[in-house]
Amino acid sequence: MRISRYAKSIVSGVAAGTTAAVTAIQDNVLTTGEGVTIALAVLGAWGITYAVPNRQTRTTPYGQ
Repeated sequence: MRISRYAKSIVSGVAAGTTAAVTAIQDNVLTTGEGVTIALAVLGAWGITYAVPNRQTRTTPYGQ
């Protein structure tokens, strides 16, 4: 199974944004600072995940 860089970065952005959003709305109020934190978490996850290449698979079977 080959996962593209785009799919990998989208999933990581959604995960980071969701985590930041759940933490931010614990008090039922979303401030501007918390919104900026959510946006930076998503953008940071996209950028870092997109920049890191996928590991190359071995060409020989069973690592021989």
